[in-house]
Amino acid sequence: MKSNKLSILFVIQKAKQNKQGKCPIVCRITYNRKRKVFSTGIFIEPHLWDSKSQLAKFFDESDFINDSLTLILQDLRSSYLKLKIKTEQFTVSDIILDYKGKAITKEQGLLEVYNFHSMRLKKLVGKDIKEVTYKKYLESGTHLQNFIKWKFTTKDVQICDLKFNFITEFEYYLKTEKNFQQSTINKAIQRFRRVIKYAISEDYLQKDPFILYKPTVTKKEVIFLTGKELKKLEEYKFTSERLGFYRDQFIFCCYSGLGFKEMSNLKKECIVNGFDKKLWVEVHREKTNRVYSVPLLSKAVDIMERYESVDEEYVFPKSHNAVFNRYLKEIAVIVGIKKNLTHHIARKTFATTVLLYNDVPIEIVSKLLGHSKIQTTQDHYGHILDKRVSEEMKALSNKLKH
Repeated sequence: MKSNKLSILFVIQKAKQNKQGKCPIVCRITYNRKRKVFSTGIFIEPHLWDSKSQLAKFFDESDFINDSLTLILQDLRSSYLKLKIKTEQFTVSDIILDYKGKAITKEQGLLEVYNFHSMRLKKLVGKDIKEVTYKKYLESGTHLQNFIKWKFTTKDVQICDLKFNFITEFEYYLKTEKNFQQSTINKAIQRFRRVIKYAISEDYLQKDPFILYKPTVTKKEVIFLTGKELKKLEEYKFTSERLGFYRDQFIFCCYSGLGFKEMSNLKKECIVNGFDKKLWVEVHREKTNRVYSVPLLSKAVDIMERYESVDEEYVFPKSHNAVFNRYLKEIAVIVGIKKNLTHHIARKTFATTVLLYNDVPIEIVSKLLGHSKIQTTQDHYGHILDKRVSEEMKALSNKLKH
């Protein structure tokens, strides 16, 4: 019962025997290595079925069963030939739909669905998401497109064919061919997963291929300035006024926890008198889309007042992150700090050397950093606390010896 790449078989399902001892006869169609099964609505006792001839053995109802199966076979072949004439590309599902007299719906390609999702995101830019988020999805879409071309030598794959191994192969490609760090891979897979959730919600995909997937957990080492390094940087006398200016902004963030964008866009109107009659910074943090509120420590206030007359609107003159980091590298060499100094280290220094190493509870640190969940703070700085506990226990052990 084979025709070209089409295979049609009738199979009895013994596991589904009914109370009368009869089993359903199902039709199993295979086309282009894809298989689908549907019920014929016919039942037969197992011993009366001849699997080799694909027919019922002789008994009272055998002619009816065999004629019905022959008719199903003919109609399926007819649907197959009709589709063969109409279009070059069709699936085993299309054959069954045509046989049942149902409209054939075009199965969506993975990249096609990814683009649908991207178009939806584009309309949300400035409302629910930021432009940078939309661009990140486009970037991940390009990686997915390149993977499909690399792995399958085709422009797209049908989304209904997605299996768990597609994800693991995509991850392997990003790691070996693109040489991405695990954290970058996790972000790309995370975006892909959200597109798959969208596909399931739109009925483009019936099963979630991510059910068994577990991302590789990565923990980046937190780079920060120690108390000695911070003091060394604060006390260094620069001959260059420009280097001193960039150093001061960096130190300001070490004592306020502001990220580069928040510091660069910090307006004087964002410095307010708090309930405690002290100066507070209140800014909108883009990354979390939340208001960031932190009391200013005296060292941060001193630096801010030093540049009071430089600009009428902003606390510090605006600058670019790349330029800022370039000067920080020069500063690190001059001061003798053997770390790849970037602006982000200031925020890490605030969390560790300034707060955690001065016994500020982690829940307060979490609030001062503007984290939406304390788990985020624990994930990033938990090992810092472990180190602190170790140091305290070592000091206690030394005390107990005397």
